[in-house]
Amino acid sequence: MTRPVGLSDLPIWRRLQPVVSTILVATVIGIPLWLVVVTAGKSQGEALSPDLSLPSQWHLLDNLRQVWTDADVPVAFFGSLLVVLPTVAGVLTFGSMAAWVLARRATRLNAILYALGISGIILPPAVVTVVLLLRQLGLAGSAIGMIGVYMGIYISTVIFFVTGFVRTIPTALEEAAQIDGASPFTVFRKVVLPLLRPVLATATILICLYVWNDVFYAFFVIGGRLDTLPLNLFRVASAGLYLNNWHLIFAYVILMSLPLVVVFAVAQRKIISGITGGAVK
Repeated sequence: MTRPVGLSDLPIWRRLQPVVSTILVATVIGIPLWLVVVTAGKSQGEALSPDLSLPSQWHLLDNLRQVWTDADVPVAFFGSLLVVLPTVAGVLTFGSMAAWVLARRATRLNAILYALGISGIILPPAVVTVVLLLRQLGLAGSAIGMIGVYMGIYISTVIFFVTGFVRTIPTALEEAAQIDGASPFTVFRKVVLPLLRPVLATATILICLYVWNDVFYAFFVIGGRLDTLPLNLFRVASAGLYLNNWHLIFAYVILMSLPLVVVFAVAQRKIISGITGGAVK
């Protein structure tokens, strides 16, 4: 009878691999996070050369309060919400509906449509063409135009995640609802959609992260007409308002990151299940 393989029987590099991986991840994530927090808590003189040292006296709350009032953060925060919320709702709604159809109807045409649908993950949009098209439609510089751009860019992410997840759902559930007289939309809304919560939570985190921190596309589409948090930070830093005020810049970064931290804390239990249940299927 063979003896079970224990931890002591593994090669030394196999035993140290989890420890090394943990230390590496903690270093890569922890050092930048520590730099942001300690720099945001310093005075202007101490923050001229950002480093990992602790401040002689913490000024974090004062710096956050100053940024909140002097940089018009509430206006920029409202602008970010005005773009992010409709974008996330629209992408999740239309992307999940498209993914359900593509997953359930295995035809050659749908296979081609699926390939086109997820091509946006690797094919970057042509910014100049997008701006010119928005000008022709009269949507340049508007929140609606920006929402349309984000939806076009990130709907591929939702289709990619949700299609694999839908394929793991037994079709018998949908067939039972159809026998009871449910329409296709009712089947999707009452049977399929509740089962998609884990993968939709994952997609929500990713899309919120992309859109909330985006400054590149927003600068070309709505720059100067609607303030979002990244655009506002870029504006005040470029104007010299925060010149050599690294403590205020890092305090602004903390304020801008807090909503994402809250969203992640709420949905963290479903993120891993959504990734493993959908993307790798």
